[in-house]
Amino acid sequence: MNLKEPLWSKRTESNEPPSPSSSLPRDPETEAAAAAATSAVEELVNSLNKQRIYREVTLALRTGLRDVRAEFSFLRVRGLRFLLKSLRSIAQSDSSSTLFSQTQSIPDLQVVPLLFEHSFKETEDEKLGSLDHIFSVEPMKVKSPSTDSEVALALRVLEGCCLLHPESTRLAHQHKAIPVLMNVLSTRGVLEQGACLDALISILLDSSANQMDFEACNGIEEVAELIRDKQVDENLRYLKIVIEMWRVLASTHWACKWEGKVSHSNHS
Repeated sequence: MNLKEPLWSKRTESNEPPSPSSSLPRDPETEAAAAAATSAVEELVNSLNKQRIYREVTLALRTGLRDVRAEFSFLRVRGLRFLLKSLRSIAQSDSSSTLFSQTQSIPDLQVVPLLFEHSFKETEDEKLGSLDHIFSVEPMKVKSPSTDSEVALALRVLEGCCLLHPESTRLAHQHKAIPVLMNVLSTRGVLEQGACLDALISILLDSSANQMDFEACNGIEEVAELIRDKQVDENLRYLKIVIEMWRVLASTHWACKWEGKVSHSNHS
């Protein structure tokens, strides 16, 4: 999605010859009326521009999420690529970022839940309990497993959503994001591991619930064990420093918070 500049926002005064009346003196009432008219026009233009951006953002989300819900991995990959491109375009504008945050309060437009329901969901071997589907008119639904490319793209989309919309970390926590990502980190390849560490950092920011889950899963030890592997990519080794820095900052934060509570109780 590329946010386009509206036609009405382009200034055309430079292309028009000056009005003959512009050189004539104006009385205060005329100037006040002209200022009020200009202000009204600017408000109208801003309102139209906001509506345009909102339509573009919602259309991009609906288009991408439609494919993310698909049963075939190649369609989900197409939707994830479109969403990632849209998020990068949205991040370039404060107004579009604000509108994106507003859309994430609408269940049909929420991105994070669908990532965990489709791309991060592990396919389980379904045991054949009966032969009813053979005699049924409706065909049995078969969902293709997530490919490495799909998981990596979904992690990038998750990272972008959490950075643009901090409340998405809460949605991720509701879907047990930390255990899911730690499983990805330990079972997937280098491509997914790098994206997974970036996504971990984004969902840990300003989220005490996810931080507690990370500590409960021994996240620091798991990441350190991964980094110690000599076969791991150098970029992952570098990200260990980021994880360690987060642990130091988190420890300092909770220590300061605890000291504040203690000092408050002593004063009381």
